Amino acid sequence: MVIAMLVALAVQGTVACAADEASLHRKDQTLLDAIAPGNRKAWEQALTPDAVYVDENGAIMQRDAFLAALVPLPANVSGRLAITDYKVRFNGDTALVIHRDDERENYHGVALRADYLMTETWLCRDAQWKLAMVHAYVEAKDPPSVTVSARVLHDYEGRYSAAPDLSVNIRLIGNHLIMERPDRPPLPLVAETDSVMFIPGQPRDKRIFTRDANGKVTGFIDRREGEDIIWKRVS
Repeated sequence: MVIAMLVALAVQGTVACAADEASLHRKDQTLLDAIAPGNRKAWEQALTPDAVYVDENGAIMQRDAFLAALVPLPANVSGRLAITDYKVRFNGDTALVIHRDDERENYHGVALRADYLMTETWLCRDAQWKLAMVHAYVEAKDPPSVTVSARVLHDYEGRYSAAPDLSVNIRLIGNHLIMERPDRPPLPLVAETDSVMFIPGQPRDKRIFTRDANGKVTGFIDRREGEDIIWKRVS
């Protein structure tokens, strides 16, 4: 009888959570809905005591710090996050979630939009799914492009080098620039401003062209996350 009681207690202490994707999906949407109004209660109920939240700027916040930072949007600012894609993998008492979110914001009358990618770890605690870790990531997108005259673009034609074994050619074809490296397909350069270019689909990189005191193009800066590679014009 004693053994039977111990077995029963052990079973009660390890009640599994249902592997229910729809339920977790609803929980996550409820949490997103709570961000704009600064509804801490929804997050307090969902987070584990030792939960960690990594925001889109790379700030790592423990539960209390995240909850303290969760405040309503200021006056004349409104917005909503809606889940557009949701995937979960259950493994015993752990659920690993990835979801994409569409953010629509009204900032003092200006309509803004952003896409987020969220990764989460949910743990089964006392027969309930609790959120232990969140990592929010803003999906980069190409900036708006502008039209630059062929005369200005012609100034950027030439060969550039960043190292003895690293060079590119930039050529004007019609009304747009292409960048060529040996044994690689040419890549289009699109203007963000008259001196800043980007490659479509690679918004993390910018090519910033530089000029000397006389206005002659001297090279360009290849900038990613604040780190620069300096390319000098050699012909």
